Amino acid sequence: MSLSPLPLEELMPLSRATDLVQLLERWVDRGWLRALDKAFVGFLHELDPQADPLVLLAAALTSHQLGHGHVCLDLFETLKAPDFALSLPPEGDLQTGAMLLPSQLLDGLDGAHWCHALASSHLVALAVDGSETAQSRPLVLSGKRLYLRRYWTYERRIDTALRLRLATQESVAADLPQRLNSLFDQPPPDGVIDWQKLACALATRGAFSIVTGGPGTGKTTTVVRLLALLQAPAVETGSPLRIRLAAPTGKAAARLTESISQQVLSLKVPNSVKEKIPTQVTTVHRLLGSRPGTRHFRHHIGNPLPLDVLVVDEASMIDLEMMANLLDALPPHARLVLLGDKDQLASVEAGAVLGDLCRDAEAGFYNAQTRQWLQAVSGEDLSASGLQEDLDGSHPLAQQVVMLRYSRRFGEGSGIGQLARWVNQQNADEARKLLAARSHSDLFCISLKGEHDHALERLVLDGQGSDGAQGYRYYLNLLQSARPSPDTPREAPAWTHWAQQLLQAFDAFQLLCAVRKGPWGVEGLNLRITAALRKVRLIEGDEQWYEGRPVLMTRNDYGLGLMNGDIGIALKLPESDGGPQVLRVAFPRNDGQGGVRFVLPSRLNDVETVYAMTVHKSQGSEFVHTALILPDALNPVLTKELIYTGITRAKRWFSLIEPRGGVFEEAVRRKVKRLSGLMLELGHESEKTD
Repeated sequence: MSLSPLPLEELMPLSRATDLVQLLERWVDRGWLRALDKAFVGFLHELDPQADPLVLLAAALTSHQLGHGHVCLDLFETLKAPDFALSLPPEGDLQTGAMLLPSQLLDGLDGAHWCHALASSHLVALAVDGSETAQSRPLVLSGKRLYLRRYWTYERRIDTALRLRLATQESVAADLPQRLNSLFDQPPPDGVIDWQKLACALATRGAFSIVTGGPGTGKTTTVVRLLALLQAPAVETGSPLRIRLAAPTGKAAARLTESISQQVLSLKVPNSVKEKIPTQVTTVHRLLGSRPGTRHFRHHIGNPLPLDVLVVDEASMIDLEMMANLLDALPPHARLVLLGDKDQLASVEAGAVLGDLCRDAEAGFYNAQTRQWLQAVSGEDLSASGLQEDLDGSHPLAQQVVMLRYSRRFGEGSGIGQLARWVNQQNADEARKLLAARSHSDLFCISLKGEHDHALERLVLDGQGSDGAQGYRYYLNLLQSARPSPDTPREAPAWTHWAQQLLQAFDAFQLLCAVRKGPWGVEGLNLRITAALRKVRLIEGDEQWYEGRPVLMTRNDYGLGLMNGDIGIALKLPESDGGPQVLRVAFPRNDGQGGVRFVLPSRLNDVETVYAMTVHKSQGSEFVHTALILPDALNPVLTKELIYTGITRAKRWFSLIEPRGGVFEEAVRRKVKRLSGLMLELGHESEKTD
């Protein structure tokens, strides 16, 4: 469709819905809006052909905001700075020509007038109107926030469920102090509050609790001890608890399975208790029983999950819809414990539920009753903690949230830890000084001199030299050197052991990207790295499938038992009948036992090469050496949360790759702003804007 300009007098002020629809079509052609956004407006226009164009515009923008992770449209914030609030036009699109911009379209519009137009529409229900007629309307206006009804309903379901759970006081074992002391017999250094112990204590008294903290702060250690704390009294009375563990992705589930399996073995509790602490972690989708092709699950409010305790790890990745479904499926008596890093990227879908629920985590906001109870059962005194106190009872959720603050992985001497802290605090200047100083052996920074700078290829192939910060040559060399001899029978364990070695070796390095498109995105870099590996003959052949190809699952495949985010490597294996070797893709089993499953490439429809992956896809994973490459221009996805998440995927070494100076600093100074109303009904008076 042509992008020739429309006469502004036809559109300002908006007088006809057809004018708006025509403009939205041009925005879709330009890539500013999704076709889905425009189709939604078309649907509303069919429902009400006389609809006010201001209502249809608000609907288009609300749908657009959903695509950017926002649960609702804040009308007044949008009017203050339309281009910024809506990310329209998208950053980097400067060729707007004579096309009308949102800021021009909304110029001079009064927020009260916009709200009145919406409140008067047959398409919009007021949040306070519970009538049957209102409940059939596709849009909901709550104060100055406009929702698609479905997302308004999700928020209300979550709010109602959390209110009920926060009002529920669980009975606590009389000997809780003794049980806590036996589980936490190695306190942290002098002067450091044992936040893990406090987290366990708080979680025993409530039906809902959150444990948040950065890498190495001991979230898994904490939850294993919590499960022991809850299960021991139950086992002693002959009624053990039914406990389930879940995570958003298969990769995160596999990691937690492995970690919990090791932690349970080290618990100082009777074997009868250990045996009743599960070590198998499933995905949230599989736990709820997803129904392919629908948004519905087998477990819901009418068919709740058969469990007494549910622990969900990597909760920052759970979006609003999934959290609503999860809470619906919990039986009323069950406890829910969420684990996650509140500072990581939020879910890809709409909502930032963990971030919303952890708004007070940093400041604490425990009331006097909570502080006194914690000191009585744990011996930990919070009077000198520097945390703020809830003096007026306006922070009920904060009483069940604990932030772990002491990192055993990234101590004061860790360059990765320091960089992550500076980024998290949005202190771009100190972060840059740390990178420039080159005084930490675990931090590297590479400035590229254009697209043809071969420093990127050198890093990706060989890592950072001989200090152990590997590149991809490491696993590809091992593929050849550790291969079982050709006459090894197909059924021999040597093939599985070889595949395990390679999968582990592949995790020694990973290149992360902020974006998918362009020369510095996943798609361009995967092609570039593949070409570089072929050039030095580390991989052979020009076909799509070749030995050594690493692939990432991009969708759940329940038939194969593979989850979105699982990584496999294509390997040549002998046929069982002694015929020629054929390619199979080796995936780690998500059972924590180190098993491997081999899948024919022809059965894998939803995979992509994964020499480079997005930071979003890396959540729930860790790599020995992680390299983060930034694009050469600022992009809406570049925020301190993305940078922080990329840095904290590194276990031992981190490399930052910069095609252009200044982008890192600009990204660190920007914070994710996801609009929702989730916290307003849980004790907060001000609007939620981050």
